[in-house]
Amino acid sequence: MGQPKGKYAATVRVGEKGQIVIPKGVRDLFDIKPGDTLLVLADKKQGIAITKDDVLFQQFNAILSGEDPT
Repeated sequence: MGQPKGKYAATVRVGEKGQIVIPKGVRDLFDIKPGDTLLVLADKKQGIAITKDDVLFQQFNAILSGEDPT
C-alpha cells in the first residue's frame, strides 16, 4: 500500500545515549542532510515535534509579513 504522497509514519527507537535515527523516507521527504540543524519543540501535554529550522523561520516570516504561512 505505501505512504500517501507527502506523508510518512514510522516508529523509532531511542538509543542508550538518547539518540534516535530519522528514517530515510523522512530524510528524503524533508531533504534532511548530515549537518542540518533541526528544531525540537516539546510540550508535556501535546508531545514532541521536530522540524527543519529554516521551515519554521519561513513560516514565522510569512506570519509577520501578513502572508499565508502554508
